[in-house]
Amino acid sequence: MLTVNNLNQYYGGSHILRDVSLEVPVGEVTCLLGRNGVGKSTLLKCLMGVIPAKSGEMLWQGKSIMKMSPHERVAAGIAYVPQGREIFGRLTVEENLLMGLSRFGASEAKTVPEFIYELFPVLREMKQRRGGDLSGGQQQQLAIGRALASQPRLLILDEPTEGIQPSVIKEIGAVIRKLAERGDMAILLVEQFYDFAAELADHYLVMSRGEIIQQGRGADMAREGVRNLVAI
Repeated sequence: MLTVNNLNQYYGGSHILRDVSLEVPVGEVTCLLGRNGVGKSTLLKCLMGVIPAKSGEMLWQGKSIMKMSPHERVAAGIAYVPQGREIFGRLTVEENLLMGLSRFGASEAKTVPEFIYELFPVLREMKQRRGGDLSGGQQQQLAIGRALASQPRLLILDEPTEGIQPSVIKEIGAVIRKLAERGDMAILLVEQFYDFAAELADHYLVMSRGEIIQQGRGADMAREGVRNLVAI
């Protein structure tokens, strides 16, 4: 389980994260919702060590990750799919996926794991195409596949539906649910798209102005008025 307690972060004089606390259990999808600019991506960058937290506590599997580098967090079993995908446009699909194996030894990092192609058949079909030649939806599938290549226990997804066609959104949703049902991975999904989150969430949290203002079970999102809290 990922546990965050009273996390704070500032940009200049602005208090971006305000005593944020949350838990992300293994075997479940935890959805963090909120409008643009409320601190969601900042929180994820703190979780990955891309930016340091000013104060608070972050525990993964009972151990503090506060002083770990991003590379060390990946080695500890945490994978991150950033907003905007950030694939390597000049590398082939296969080469992008092999980059996800960087935490393993050379003998283990030679071949793309078969389960990735099973989850995303389009990546097998296009494995010799350059990443930059793929559609937005295919690039998102590639970014998720690259993250999964590290065989994480915690998968963090930052707005995977942004700019993606509906058919691919459905495919990505099915993959996320399949991963959760395996029971060996914690999934933290950050989303603005309410319907996508509501379909997948075992638990939800709503962030506003750097604070968690509401949380509960995914099945209760409609009854608890979550759509109105995140509608633009």
